[in-house]
Amino acid sequence: MTGDTASDTTPRQADAAYARLRSAVLELELRPGDRVSERGLESLAGASRTPVRAAMVRLEAQGLLRRDGRGWIVAPLDRHELDQAAEFREAVEAAAVRLAVGRVDAAELATLHALVDGEPGEPDELLGASRSFHSRLAAAGGNRFLADAVAAALARLERARWLEVRTVGSRERSAAEHRAILAAVQSGDADEAERLVRAHARAARERTAAALAPDRTRGLHVT
Repeated sequence: MTGDTASDTTPRQADAAYARLRSAVLELELRPGDRVSERGLESLAGASRTPVRAAMVRLEAQGLLRRDGRGWIVAPLDRHELDQAAEFREAVEAAAVRLAVGRVDAAELATLHALVDGEPGEPDELLGASRSFHSRLAAAGGNRFLADAVAAALARLERARWLEVRTVGSRERSAAEHRAILAAVQSGDADEAERLVRAHARAARERTAAALAPDRTRGLHVT
């Protein structure tokens, strides 16, 4: 790609570059600790330097890229940070699901059922469906601050979840937990929905911790 100026870059180009690079980081195509540069990412993003630079700044704000001297690296996986993000996720998602029980409508319930009925699938399919399930369920509560908090927590955890769901067994357990949560929401049982969301978040936290064990992360920069 050739150089360009800010005036040559459309919002669509900038968003497309960001989406492509974010996906590469979250799906471990760009691995934790990898050194990257604007020029080196142009071909991966399918964009020129200005949208790539803007995308890198956005990824830095999300904790996915980090400045390293005059260059950049893909942020290492930090076990302590991930554990804190998992705690945060449990707290905000538990609050969000209680609101969703009283506010979710029939159309949204049908959408949520379609998402969980397609699980577990392959890792990328499960993670996409899982992200949509949790985000939509939180949004169904009608509180955008809680919904945004759930989405932010999930984004922080997503790279580690790629390691978590590599086995069929882990994907099947996650899918079963989603179905149980949805059944409680549909039945109108806020206490049970909250209990199941908390149990699911804790189980995911334990699976992630196991996936980040040193013998399972050789070659990855995990701190």
